[in-house]
Amino acid sequence: MNSMIQRFFYTRFSASVFSACRKKIGMQGLAVLAVAMLWSFGAQGQRTTDLRLNEFMAINKTNYEDDFGERSSWIEVFNSSYGTVDIGGCYLSDDINNLKKYPIPKGDVLTSIKPRQHVIFWADNKPTHGTFHLNFWIDDTRFLALTSSDGRTIIDSLTYPEQAADVSYGRSEDGAGVWHFCERTTPSTNNTLVQLEAASDRFKTYDPTGIVMTITAMTVVFLALFLLFIIFKRVGKTALWIIALRGKKIPKESPAQVTVSGEKQQPSPGAVFAAIAYALRQYELEMSELESNVLTINKISKTYSPWNSKIYTLRETPVKK
Repeated sequence: MNSMIQRFFYTRFSASVFSACRKKIGMQGLAVLAVAMLWSFGAQGQRTTDLRLNEFMAINKTNYEDDFGERSSWIEVFNSSYGTVDIGGCYLSDDINNLKKYPIPKGDVLTSIKPRQHVIFWADNKPTHGTFHLNFWIDDTRFLALTSSDGRTIIDSLTYPEQAADVSYGRSEDGAGVWHFCERTTPSTNNTLVQLEAASDRFKTYDPTGIVMTITAMTVVFLALFLLFIIFKRVGKTALWIIALRGKKIPKESPAQVTVSGEKQQPSPGAVFAAIAYALRQYELEMSELESNVLTINKISKTYSPWNSKIYTLRETPVKK
């Protein structure tokens, strides 16, 4: 086992890298790392095998235009999987002896093909126009191939007959089916366009008089009204119960009012009068205590008489004449 792991790292890296990794994470860590790398390589290979040549037009005279406003041959590639596939690093070619004729650049975000989607390559021999412009024509060729990143494994290939102008050649279904001359050109979309019938037209077929539609509509309306009635009635009762619960204080029952059998016993009239008298007496005592704490200051008025004024008690100073 150790020798297999060692050979795996020696073939992809070097002895110094193997020794450094062994010191850091040990043989068990290297084994886990090797398995993860093998799985990632295998998963990448599995994903690219889901790509398919789907449709192309070899002679484009009056049909689809590229982003430069030019008409040229084009090739459509379809992702038949349900996961995103990056076509970057693969190869397109029209020569069986040179499968690596056009290497699709890596690092372009547009080369990631979403699940069940398409991408168009222009065979205009103008690779300087961008990632999706090939370095060859397909006007007079009879072969196409899509090769994986190793440059040897053919993912999908096609040998096709002589083409007519402005007529595309594609599969009967996206990613599957037989190749044939298409009745309509469908670049970047499904090869088979399904004409869907409107729901109203289908309903008209099953109910030409409209009776079923009327009964269904009335039933839905009455059911909705009935449900609204139940909901509002329940909400109203709940609101009244909450209001009563907040505003009403339920007095606690004293043990003297409950008999052994659990029935309530009404108090006698004498006990009621005694309780009332006791309450009035307590109220009177409280009021008297409050009154004793009040200090009242009244002004004392004095009777006034001119005979008791001080000015009449003084004698005048004799004046010599």
